[in-house]
Amino acid sequence: MRKQMGRLMAGATVAAVVAGVVNYSEQRAEALFSAPVNVAVTANVASNCVMTAGSVAFGAYDPLVTNAAADLDQTGSVSVACVKGTVANVGLGNGTNYSSGRRMGNGTDFLVYDLYTTAGRTTVWDTTNRVSYTAASKASTSLTIYGRVPSNQDVSAGSYTDTVVAQAEF
Repeated sequence: MRKQMGRLMAGATVAAVVAGVVNYSEQRAEALFSAPVNVAVTANVASNCVMTAGSVAFGAYDPLVTNAAADLDQTGSVSVACVKGTVANVGLGNGTNYSSGRRMGNGTDFLVYDLYTTAGRTTVWDTTNRVSYTAASKASTSLTIYGRVPSNQDVSAGSYTDTVVAQAEF
């Protein structure tokens, strides 16, 4: 009889333990399904622009024949890419050889030139007269620079250069 009692008690203990595990598991399952809450997800996109350097290559300037009476016109470009919807105003600096106007230098000799906002070359493109650009997408856009070397300059033979800084204000 003792053996039967022992078996009954062991069975009851196992049943109580199993019932406790089941009860504990049910409580854990209820905790996994608590009331829902909202999780806020945010991000900020700042206005930004990047520029890629361009150039204006005038080529050959002939003060004796071709450019004795005719200006030397050429175009170049600078590329700008801005965050979609950004409004940028792109300005051009005066250049490293500036003195009462833009000049390309060759030692102590200078070749006068200027850069303009339109093909008519009536408005000088500088830090005051800027070209406005609104980004329709993040894709890069090329802005045309209209350059002119005035005719009838008395300069020495050689290579003339200048560096102008382009900058977008947004």
